[in-house]
Amino acid sequence: MNPHNLFDETSALIVVGGTLLATLLRCGFADSGAALVALRGLLRRRFRGAHLKAELAVHVQEMRQDGVIRTQPHLSGDAEIDAATDALIGSRSVAGLHIAHIAHKRRRAEQAMRAVRTLSQAADLSPVLGLAGTLVSLSQLPAGGGAASGGGSFTAAISMAVLTTLYGLLLGNMVFAPLARMVARRAAEEEKERQAVLDWLEQQVAVALPSQAASLPAAPGKATGA
Repeated sequence: MNPHNLFDETSALIVVGGTLLATLLRCGFADSGAALVALRGLLRRRFRGAHLKAELAVHVQEMRQDGVIRTQPHLSGDAEIDAATDALIGSRSVAGLHIAHIAHKRRRAEQAMRAVRTLSQAADLSPVLGLAGTLVSLSQLPAGGGAASGGGSFTAAISMAVLTTLYGLLLGNMVFAPLARMVARRAAEEEKERQAVLDWLEQQVAVALPSQAASLPAAPGKATGA
């Protein structure tokens, strides 16, 4: 087998370019942009909750010693966790921490869903564009319909027809579909790590928060001397 025979620029342009264009037209610029952001995220280092806990350890210790009221905001290097801890300090309650976390969680889930949906669309469209390339190449067959009448043109058209089909199958099943699964797995792993950090942070700062029991008004009939 000659690997050189498996590459054809025209076939690749039809399948790859056509798939990208069709995906953009079907999904729109916003979802396509979300997919690009998610793909860039795959190149970055994975989110590690243990590293973030180490960054937050000093801040947590300050809150445990001085209380939430006197604690100053701290930058951990993660914008979402910083926003959640700022909400905790500002509201002086775990509720503020949860509200900020849920807002970021919904945004991350939406972005991941849009990226996975776009990549899945590209995986579905790739074989279709491969078939389209096959039809284009067959349309270039000599009018006589035989190898003798066309010579090299006949061979080139058949080769292009086979390659466009091959490119479409490979692009969909070995590129876009695996990328969609990678984005989904990375999002699930990050969410699991972030939830663990949130649970740990809530447990650590519980003693530094004002007691809810102390803030509740005395029940009728329980006043001193009653």
